[in-house]
Amino acid sequence: MKIRNRLLMPVAGPVIFLLLIPCISPAQDSASLSVTSRWQEYRQQVKDDPAKQMVELKRSIPGLVYDLRYAGTNNFMHRRMYPAGTAVTFLRLPAAKALQQVQDELKGQGMGLMIFDAYRPYAVTVKFWELVGDERYVANPAKGSGHNRGIAVDLTVIDLHTGRELDMGTGFDNFSDTAHHAFTGLPHDVLQNRKWLRATMEKYGFKALETEWWHYYLPDAARFEVLDIAFHQFKKSL
Repeated sequence: MKIRNRLLMPVAGPVIFLLLIPCISPAQDSASLSVTSRWQEYRQQVKDDPAKQMVELKRSIPGLVYDLRYAGTNNFMHRRMYPAGTAVTFLRLPAAKALQQVQDELKGQGMGLMIFDAYRPYAVTVKFWELVGDERYVANPAKGSGHNRGIAVDLTVIDLHTGRELDMGTGFDNFSDTAHHAFTGLPHDVLQNRKWLRATMEKYGFKALETEWWHYYLPDAARFEVLDIAFHQFKKSL
């Protein structure tokens, strides 16, 4: 589906509306969740099922652009959540292959993907929950998230000629109804941009999170373990 007369406007910084709710202690809430934190355990899982391999996205998808928000302070936490200098991000092999197909299709139209986040260590999800405690916007540590499993990605579309983002109506990590896919009180071009991104992602097997226009995931979450392995450990294996 091609979009004509796309509105290519700089996207404003995130506008955050936080719904703070008393939450259960993550230590109690996640007691029954199995979390892989040892490198050798992860390597055994990959040996048993090669689809569980974590792939660095820029290495496998030419032309991909990063704006890794949690590696800096431009995010809803207003502080760095990943180690200083983090310049890599990962997905499981099937998710990376599907994302490459999306990138290839967009490239044919002069567009490309910008990645805000992909793999997220479980410990970071716990910190998010302590602040927000609302499952519409952050994962409950009791369940883990698609990001922890390496099958979810936060992204947008950019014009490859200008490097500018398509206008999606809000910035990344906007925790308001305006960021929902069902929200229609936006200019026609913005709604078309969202529909186009969603249709392209779903064409290659991703599912949309209804409350966040930027969040997509593969549906087979139960196949993949929740990981709490540091970026530098994955990076050493490249």
